[in-house]
Amino acid sequence: MFRRISAIILLVKDLNKSIDFYNNVLGMEKKQESEDWVEFMKQGTVLALHPIGKKSKPDEQKKISRNAKSGNILIGFNVSDLESVCNDLNKKNVKFYKDLKNESFGKHAIIEDPEGNLISLAEMAPKEEFMQIPYYHGFAPE
Repeated sequence: MFRRISAIILLVKDLNKSIDFYNNVLGMEKKQESEDWVEFMKQGTVLALHPIGKKSKPDEQKKISRNAKSGNILIGFNVSDLESVCNDLNKKNVKFYKDLKNESFGKHAIIEDPEGNLISLAEMAPKEEFMQIPYYHGFAPE
């Protein structure tokens, strides 16, 4: 049976650029790194980067690249002070897909990584301040 997600693996064209973004811009700590695999997060779900490499067959590269650009992935993070996080990301010239906005569940913004993957950032309001909504409702881009 499926119990929990253990890893989110992003297929990237430029591994070094993505490593720099997740490590230096977002401040995520590397768990392990090899030539074609990098893991972030020491607890809970792992975020891994894997290059769309030259070792792949050309047909596989096209299929992977096409799927990576389809916009079907959204990684969600809860943060404690979203306004401060967004100010810091703006200073680092991170591209915002959705600027910081107050929502029924709290504060929310969406940024893009160097490969165009979307990253949802949410600061949840205390439960007594918002009505109950389905899990992750409103986190996806509109």
